[in-house]
Amino acid sequence: MDIVERFLKYVGFDTQSAEDAGQTPSTPKQLKLAEYLTEELRQLGLTEVEMDANGYVYATLPANTERPVPTIGFIAHIDTSPDCSGCNVKPRIVENYDGADIVLDAEAGLTTSPKKFPELLDHVGEDLIVTDGHTLLGADDKAGIAEIVTAMEYLLAHPEIQHGRVRVGFNPDEEIGLGAHKFDVKKFDCQWAYTMDGGELGELEYENFNAASARIEVEGVSVHPGYAKGKMVNAARVAAEFAAQMPTHETPEQTAEYEGFFHLLGLEGNVERARLNYIVRDHDRTRFEQRKVYLQKAVEWFNQKYGREVMRLELHDQYYNMRQQIEPVPHVVDIAVEAMRACDITPRVRAIRGGTDGAQLSFMGLPCPNIFAGGLNFHGPHEFLPIPSLRKASELVVKIVELTAQKDF
Repeated sequence: MDIVERFLKYVGFDTQSAEDAGQTPSTPKQLKLAEYLTEELRQLGLTEVEMDANGYVYATLPANTERPVPTIGFIAHIDTSPDCSGCNVKPRIVENYDGADIVLDAEAGLTTSPKKFPELLDHVGEDLIVTDGHTLLGADDKAGIAEIVTAMEYLLAHPEIQHGRVRVGFNPDEEIGLGAHKFDVKKFDCQWAYTMDGGELGELEYENFNAASARIEVEGVSVHPGYAKGKMVNAARVAAEFAAQMPTHETPEQTAEYEGFFHLLGLEGNVERARLNYIVRDHDRTRFEQRKVYLQKAVEWFNQKYGREVMRLELHDQYYNMRQQIEPVPHVVDIAVEAMRACDITPRVRAIRGGTDGAQLSFMGLPCPNIFAGGLNFHGPHEFLPIPSLRKASELVVKIVELTAQKDF
């Protein structure tokens, strides 16, 4: 199957994950794609194909050489972001993109423009896959899945390319930070792996944010507003006051590169109760810890101001910067860089302003840098996927497998 056809098939599955579901996968609909992939991998001829009870799919491309070669793996996630609907995705191919605005839905007046998304201009002359402006596309990370599956199909069809044992893994719930939590690293049985979950062509990432989630519960006192003086504590107003006093220059929209932030995901409530949800991010571990202390002290200050425990903070670490786990095994990155150059791809080694399953997996004993999948403007209706990038990523997987078999370890 051609990689474009394969990708378009995958985006037909609605696999949106959900926060606070309390189950794995967080949404049962993710299992439908997992089941499809399980059967597809079997039909292609991979071995040890299985889907576990939590929707994790594992498979093996057996070695075709007697030379001792490390077992490596390739991983992508099944789910799409809760930030935007992934239901009834209607992709369209824009052939030979000319650099102008792209009409997504003429009737609804929806367009995507290089004035707002200048990265489009890097792909003039290429065929692009876009949405109809009402859903995300799902290249994050169904492009990664398509690239891995197509690479395995190619290697099976070309036994002249000698390679060691290769493992494939597809997991649910990456978008809610839980993709690696039930990933069976021991069963996966690799010396190292790569997540195919990055963006632009050439991206290679082995640094990411340290990350935490914060939930602040606000408990007010509800009194009839006509008799509220000195008695009412309006939880919604207290929550808004807290949000307004957080550093305005340390938010996602005001930071870049290695600058960390506090990100208010949501604020809801009424007079009696309110809730604020934050995520905390920083590449530097010391600054990350300082940010968590800042939140704790801010909550303590509000409790002192109101003379009682008006706020309660729940703070949980999500993942850490994988750099400290990758640096001791530099060949993992070196092989990827060499493979890119062999595929005429300019490596763009950079830090992720986010996280991948690879960050958590690296701390679970599986060094796992992140490689581009090719899509851009993830998590929204302006997401697009250049088809040449999709093909190059799959070609890169093949080359990494080939080069690994040629090295002496």
